[in-house]
This record gives sequence, structure tokens and C-alpha cells, in this order.
Amino acid sequence: MPAKLIDGKAIAKQVKEELKSDIAELKEKGIVPGLAAVLVGDDPASHIYVRSKSRACKKLGIYSEVIERPADLKREELNRLIDELNNRTDIHGILIQSPLPKHLDELEAVLYVNPHKDVDGFHPMNVGYMLLGSPVYLPCTPFGVIKMLDASGVEPNGKKVVILGRGNIVGKPLAAILMQKWEGCNATVTICHTGTVDIAAETRQADIIVAAMGKDRFVKPDMIKEGAVLIDVGINRVDDETAEKGYRIYGDIDFEACQEKASMITPVPGGVGPMTIAMLLYNTVRAAKILTYENK
Repeated sequence: MPAKLIDGKAIAKQVKEELKSDIAELKEKGIVPGLAAVLVGDDPASHIYVRSKSRACKKLGIYSEVIERPADLKREELNRLIDELNNRTDIHGILIQSPLPKHLDELEAVLYVNPHKDVDGFHPMNVGYMLLGSPVYLPCTPFGVIKMLDASGVEPNGKKVVILGRGNIVGKPLAAILMQKWEGCNATVTICHTGTVDIAAETRQADIIVAAMGKDRFVKPDMIKEGAVLIDVGINRVDDETAEKGYRIYGDIDFEACQEKASMITPVPGGVGPMTIAMLLYNTVRAAKILTYENK
């Protein structure tokens, strides 16, 4: 029997529906949650991501502002811009779209963001709170994965989770979250990476596999056990002249092959991607609440 599809679009829609009452409550107090996205350079994928986030904000009644700057922006100018956003009372969340041009230091930029406006959850202060088990904001993609598992009735407690990829955006924070004693977590976590001797030996033991390594259709059926839950974070563009756009998008998991063996699986696109945006909106609304409380 084919695996049950974990519909990220439907779960993200539910998350956004649940936010409407919080947004309405804030607006009754004269507060409109505001998100500013800083986009430096002309990376096509970044422009698509930022437009998607902006549209999602506007549909939900969140103020959205996209600030575009040329690729040759100086670090002092970027830091000054971030300082200005930190001081604006109508902006509760600040998003520094990655990647930045090579001459700009992403960590330095994140460090300039007020931690209470760091709705990506990347500031070292927020990373530290997360590791300590007292998070202010959880990083959006890992947070989205946790929400997807919960909404699908998948209980990580006591399960073996294998994460493919040790990046700062997904792999590391997701491992830190899943190992916490929180409801919906408390898993035994293994991270596989380029130094792992036998990745397949690890994944075959996994109850849940999260693939976030950026390798087209890397996970094959012989790498998973019967009934495993598969979460695909990968987005890989593969040239294909037979496709209408000249390319196709695939995840890190061979969806067609693995869905016959897995119990649940996320599609690409339409899986984790919509959840990332939904959790960004969640964090922005949370930031508006936190900053409103602080300013009283």
C-alpha cells in the first residue's frame, strides 16, 4: 500500500487559520504584526522566496515590507539598515534573506538583529535558549517539521530519528529540538553527514528520516525500513528538456520509489516548504506579542 501523503499545504493552512484570532486580538489593541524582509542582490530563488513570504503575510493581515538593496551593498550600510529596523515600532520581525553576497558576513548581519525580532531563530541568543530547552523562537523549517509530525499523528517519543545533513538552518537545530523532553519530541537522534561511513546502515534503523542534504533523490528504498516516516526538506532543480519549464524539482528522497515502502511521506514541492512560511508567520505574530508586552 502506498505511503500516506503528509500534505504540507493543508497543515500550513491550518496553522495560518489558527493565527487569525491572535492577529485580530492584536489589531483590537492597535497593533498590526509587521515583518521586514531584507533582500540583498539578485539571486532569483531569493526573490521567489521573499515574494511568497510577502504574499502570505498580506493574506493573513500581517504588514509586510520587502527592502531590496544592490549586491554591492557595504557591510556598514547593511548594519545601519538593520539598526533602523530594530528601532521601528511597526516592525516586529526582521528576516535577512539568505544567501547574502559573498563579501557580507551572514552571522554578523544576524548579530545586528534585535533577538526579539529574530523571527528566523538564527541569533546566537535564540539558538542558546533553544539548546537550553527554553526557546523564544524556533527556526522555521525545523519548527515546521515538528508541526507536520504532530499534525500527522507521528509521535517521535522513544523513536529513532535519522537526520541527513548537519546544516545550521535545518539539521543541527532540528536535532536539538527533537532531543528535548518536550511533548512531540524526546527522540533518539542521529545526524548523518559527509563523514558518516555508512549512511544506509543508519537510515535502515530509523523510524523517522529527515532528509536535508541537498542531493537529488539520494534516499532509495533499500535505505529505509518498512513503515518508516519520510520527511523531505530537499529542493533540487534538475534540468529536463521534456518539462514545460525546462527543469523539474526533486527532493532528497526518491519519492516514487520510496512511497511503496514508507508509511508516510512528504511531497516536493508541497511538503515542508509551505510549513516554513507558516512558522515564519507564527513567529512574527509571537514577536508582536512579546514586543507589545515589553513596551507596556
